[in-house]
Parts: sequence; C-alpha cells; structure tokens
Amino acid sequence: MPHVRLFARNLQRWMQVLATMTCLCAGVGAARADHPREVRMGVYQNEPKIFLNDQQQPSGIFGELALQMAEHHNWTLVPVPCEWNACLESLQNGSIDLMPDVAFTPERAQLFDFHTTPALLSWSQIYARPEVPIRSALDLKDHRIAVLKGSVQQEYLRNLMAGFGVQAELVPVETLQEAFELASRGGADAAVSNRFFGDLQAPRFKLASTPVLFQPSQLFFATGKGKNADLIAAIESNLQAWQAQPDSHYFEVLRRWMEAPPQTLVPTFVWWALGGLAGVLALALAAWGLLRREVADKTRSLRASEDRLNTILDSVDAFIYIKDTELRYQYANRKVCELFGARPEQVLGQTDERYFDAPTVAKLRVNDLRVVKQGERVEDVETNRSPDGREEHTYLSIKLPLHRPDGSIYALCGISTDITKQKQAEHAIHQLAFYDPLTQLPNRRLLMERLQQALAALQRSRAYGALLFIDVDNFKDLNDTLGHSFGDMLLRQIADRLSACTRAQDTLARQGGDEFVAVVQGLGPTMNEAVVHAQHLADKILRKLSEPYLLDGHYYLTSASIGVAMFGGPDSDQNEVLKQADLAMYQAKADGRNTVRFFNPQMQAEVSARTALETDLHRALETGQFLLYYQPQVDEHGHTFGAEALVRWQHPTRGLVPPGEFIPVAESSGLILPLGTWILETACAQLVEWAGHPRTQERSIAVNLSARQFRQADFVAQVQSVLQATGANPQRLELELTESQLIDDLGRVIQKMDALKALGVRISLDDFGTGYSSLNVLKRLPLDQLKIDQSFVHDLLLDHSSASIVRAIITLGDSLHLQVIAEGVETIEQRDALLALGCTHFQGYLFGRPSPAP
Repeated sequence: MPHVRLFARNLQRWMQVLATMTCLCAGVGAARADHPREVRMGVYQNEPKIFLNDQQQPSGIFGELALQMAEHHNWTLVPVPCEWNACLESLQNGSIDLMPDVAFTPERAQLFDFHTTPALLSWSQIYARPEVPIRSALDLKDHRIAVLKGSVQQEYLRNLMAGFGVQAELVPVETLQEAFELASRGGADAAVSNRFFGDLQAPRFKLASTPVLFQPSQLFFATGKGKNADLIAAIESNLQAWQAQPDSHYFEVLRRWMEAPPQTLVPTFVWWALGGLAGVLALALAAWGLLRREVADKTRSLRASEDRLNTILDSVDAFIYIKDTELRYQYANRKVCELFGARPEQVLGQTDERYFDAPTVAKLRVNDLRVVKQGERVEDVETNRSPDGREEHTYLSIKLPLHRPDGSIYALCGISTDITKQKQAEHAIHQLAFYDPLTQLPNRRLLMERLQQALAALQRSRAYGALLFIDVDNFKDLNDTLGHSFGDMLLRQIADRLSACTRAQDTLARQGGDEFVAVVQGLGPTMNEAVVHAQHLADKILRKLSEPYLLDGHYYLTSASIGVAMFGGPDSDQNEVLKQADLAMYQAKADGRNTVRFFNPQMQAEVSARTALETDLHRALETGQFLLYYQPQVDEHGHTFGAEALVRWQHPTRGLVPPGEFIPVAESSGLILPLGTWILETACAQLVEWAGHPRTQERSIAVNLSARQFRQADFVAQVQSVLQATGANPQRLELELTESQLIDDLGRVIQKMDALKALGVRISLDDFGTGYSSLNVLKRLPLDQLKIDQSFVHDLLLDHSSASIVRAIITLGDSLHLQVIAEGVETIEQRDALLALGCTHFQGYLFGRPSPAP
C-alpha cells in the first residue's frame, strides 16, 4: 500500500508538470503566431549547395530553400557564418538553431535531429592534378589527400584504406576551398569533396575529377538534439509537398543551380568511377570468397582481415552481391539483405525469382548470363519491381565476372546503386524544361525541336505536312468575367479535345496563353492531297472546339481561329512556317473568327473553291440537282440489252458539272454515301419503269459503287431495302466494282458479294486489267461480268500488246463462264476487231452517248 500511495503522488506530480508544459507550449505558440520567429542558421562556404552571397545572405540550393521556407512560415532567418566543424559544434551546443547540408550517419543521429525526406542526393569524389594518376582506391597509396576535418568522407576513407592495406596520408583542412587550394599548389596530391562543389570548383583550381567515387549520401537540414522539433516538422512538410509537384519551387531551384537536365542518367565519370569501385570491390569480394572456402586453413590475421572487409562492405551505401553460375546468391551485403527483408543466411542459395516479379527476373537473367556465360562486363540501368508489383526502384548496376586461376568463371560480382530519386528529379526537371505545366503538352522549346525534326523527315521522304496555329477566340473575355481559374479549366479541356483530334505521331503543343500549335506529318505525297487532309483536320478541330464546355457547373461556348501553313519543300524553314501559320491565323480572325485560313493565297483560293463545292454538293442533295444519264450497252447485233447509270450534276449557276470535278470531293467529304444511295434508288426506279414497256422490260442497269459505299457494314441490307421499296427485279440490277476495292480483306469482300448474289443481283468487275487481280483471286469471286477497260480498246488497233491483253481477257472470261463487255468503243473498226477476238458485248460513243432515260 505505501508503494501504491507513492506511485499515486508521483503520477499526480507528473500530470501537473505535463499540464504546465502544455500551457507553456500554447503560450509560446501564440507568441510565435504574433511575432516572427528568429532562426539562426549556420552557413559555410560550399558552393553551389550553401554559401553567403555578396549581400551576406544565404544562397545556393540549401540557401534558397531555407529562404523560401522562412518566408512561408514567418521566420526571420539569421545567417551565422562558420567553418564546418565550428558549425556542427554550434549546432550541438545550441548557438545556432539550424544547419543545412548535413549528411545523415547513425553517429550524427545521436547528436542531431533530422527530417525524413532528403533535401538533396549527393556523392563524394576525389579530384587531383592532371599529372597525378589516380584510377582506383588502390592508386591512393603514398599520396597526400586533403579532406574536410570531421567530415564523413574523412572517416570513410580512413576505414577504406585500412581495409585494403593502402598507406596514404589524409590531410585535414577546415574548408573545401582550402583543400582544393592545397591540392592545386602541390601541398597535397588530391582533394576530396562532394560532387556539387567539386564539379563547380575543379576547373578554377585546374584539378580533374578521378574515377574514385564513393559514399552516395542523403543530405538534410539538422537541428540540435531535441531542441527544435517545430523546425524539423515544418521542413519535412515543405519538402514532401514540393517534391510531389514537378513545377514547385524545389525543382525550380534544382534546375537553376544544376542547369539543364543531363543527357544521360548520371555523368560519364560516374560510370567510370562506379566501374572502378566495382572492380575494386569485385576483387575484394573474390578474395573474401576464397577466404570463405579456405577458412579452415587460414590464420587468425586472415580471419580478422575478412571481418574488416565485411565491415567495409556492409558500411557502403550500395547493394553488393555475388551470384554463382546458376545465378544463386552466394553473398549479399547489409543493403541487399535489408532490401529483401531477410537475414544473410536466408538469402544464400536463393534466386531472383523469390524477390522480384517475372519481368524483372527475365531482364536480370539476360544481363547476368552475359556475365557468367560470355565473360562480359555489364553496365546497365535496371528497374526492379517487387513480386507483387507494388514497389519499384531504379538502380545503376555494374556486374563483373569472377575468374578462377585457370581463367574459368565461377561467379559474378554486382554493385547496384539506387538512383530512383535522381531519376524522378531528372524527370521532373525535364517536364519543367519541355512541357507546359497547365496542359502537360509540349511547350514552345520542344515544339521547335519537333518541328525541325518533322521538316528534316519530310524532306527525306518528299512528302508534305502542315502546321496549324490555333488561337482561342475571345479568351480574354472569359478571364475578365469569370477569372483565371475558369480560363485554366477551359485551356485544359481544349488541350484534351485537340489531343483527341490529332494522331500519336503528330505534335500538339501549347505555344503560350491561349495559342496552340499542331505539327502534322505525312499528309500525302502531293501538295494538293496534303491540303485536302489539312482542311479536313482543321474543320474537325473547329467542330470539336465549338461544342459546349462545362466549367465548374457553368456551360460555356467558344470557338477558335486556325491558320494553316503547308511545308515539305526543300526550302522549308521552321521559323518561316510558324510565321506563315501565324499570319494565316490573324487572317482567320479578321475574316470573322471560327474559321480556317491557309497562308498561300493560291492555295487558299483552291481550298475555298473546294469548300464552296462541298457546300453546293450538300445543297444539291437537298434540292435534287442530280440527274442520272444512261449509256446503252449492245450485243453483236446492235440490240440494246442494258445501260450503265452515270450521275450528272445540273448546277443552278454553273450548268452541267463534270463528274471528274465533283466525285472526288464527294468521296473525300463522305457525301458519296448519300449520293450513292440516291443513284441506287433512282436506277431501281428506272428499272421498274422499263419493266412496264415490252420494248425495254428485258433491259438491265449497271450502277458503279464507290469503295467507301461498298465497305459499309450494312451495304447488303441497304441494297435489299431499296429493291423491296422500289419493287425492282434484282436480276436486272448489276453492281460494278473496281479491282482496287478487292485488295483489302478479300474474305469479307467475297462474303459480301455472296450475300448480294443471294439477293439475285449481278456483279461486274469494272476497268478489268488495270488493277492487281490475280487469277487465284479472280476464280474465287462470284462474278457475272468482266468489263475491258477503255484504255485497251482505244489502243487495240495501234498497239499489239493491247490486242494481246484484250484477247487474254476474253479467253479468261470464257473459261470462267463470265460475260465480257468492252467499254469505250468509238469506231466500227474497234467493234469489228473486238468481234474477231470473240467479244460480243459493247459500250461506247459508237452506240450512244450518256443521256437521260427515254
């Protein structure tokens, strides 16, 4: 009972103390809310990471991040200049509150507090005068190396050289600048620094980077142990938020101080450095393996050497492993075991199948077999995923073969460095440099590169492309009335609609503001064809952009003006093409907006004429301006047994428009479908009328089909519907196909032809001899008639080859039991020659020109 009472009294005291502390903390929080907090931050000279500028303010990567956080949290940041060791001592005794650029180590974690998210990733490297040959850690023997006093590099190098038995003198200095000055004037052979300071300052001191690279590290802000928890929490919150946003202040600072994103994942010297380190480690690991096999015969000193080597390998911030020729793990250092979540003895004998998913295992196996089977040294960037696919990390891996004394390979040694963070940072910087953060489309910089590539590609292929300059109409009115947030929503939706209108191989970019640019390649081998496709794309974009937008519950309507510049000739220039499209866009604005204008005046006139013709075609279908003319088909006795239906357009102002002028426009615009339906209906109605007269009741009518019309999925049903609606005899209806329509999907073509034959309709192959039909294809087609193309008939009496072709077609038709008719017969001599060759059916001006039905 006395013990219980004592415990109760102590508990009561602690409750009182806790309440008092809570009140004090609340009072301090209130005070800090009213007055800016003073934060004393240590600053030492380590450009570009941290230094004092000419105004004695913190600068560099850490300096700018600290200033941004101070502004955000209402801190008064007071820089305290100090040397490295003095900075750490001041942080420990509380003279300063915050210290940037501190590498995390377990020892420092006992003295200081760190946030969780690294502020920066770095590594250490040795820099030497050009005449000092240092290619690996073994070359440090008998050299003097200047290293920052009290730094993690000093301790690491001391342990590394002790493990390999390398005798070298480490010269401690107070600042990195002092280290580089000492190496430059010969007081030391080399100097050690982080890669940021080294790459920036080495040229100034005439030092060169060596392949000796070690100790990848994570850099943090640090505070005294248990002294400034609020600072650590605020810094962690900012870093997490910034690193999650590619366009944040954090990545802007990295891009400014690290310049343009690297073209390779890591600098070239890093490969050499890691290669050198991997080679040294591989040799050491090979020695370690031999020690393991012969441990019973080794002395106590060798056992101690093995223990030291294990300590060194486990302290390296890299994944080091050995696999035998069956790709089973024979050694794994601490980092590998932590990755696998297993003890070393549990990893031994296992393969990658236990720790990674199938695609990762397959790629790792390919690289590993190159090492153990072919003896190659493999350097690769490997992306590995866990068995469940939830975790993914990217590694820079170097793998080397381990040889027996006789030269045979008994294992591979690998060293992998986790570069996931670097890759993410590189991607974020690349996005900032080349993409618009609002729409995620390429920006002007990437647009110019893609346009230059497109110009070069089209000049080689001799094809044509187009640049579409798209400007949103009256965009400023939206910003002024509803605000910029609505403007941003509209731009994002416009970007989505434009992306839906363009192809994957095209480039769609945001030029800036409310301007977008589309670079479209491969529009055709001729300028005229390319112009048609560009016009259709521009019209499609106009229609899509004019549909209503839903902006935060508000419906909004807008339009766009589009300027088009064609390119593809030898003199195409990217700046000139952009300028032309821009001028054309302004012309579209001047012509009333929501329209398209081409730069070339002559081209614009052609496009306008084509557009006007297309508009007139629509009106012609609506108002019944089309006529069907019929050209008679006769037998050897001159008796008319049928006719071919030929469409004519009676334009109200232009008169009779030739088919060659309006049929291509109808094809490209899709109007050929309703026009083809009208032709079919009119021809069937004519058959019904002829059937009521004894003189014409046996006549048939041949109707030409367009490829687009025949490809319709419901075409057979359409024909059946027309026959039923008109009451026409299907055996008097003949549908003409061309050879080009048989190229695509022959099986489906035959299936559709069989369905038409089942209705009783006859099928003719038009312009035979000019296409690609083979005899194997021809015998599979359910045809009734072959039509000899008029080009062969025209040259029949002039060209022996044409006569031979005509004879072959007639013979082929007879052997396949097909009727053969020659079209384009204009003279008696042609008819007589055809009769002599065995052709008994004719069509041409000799027997009658196309005319309205009698």
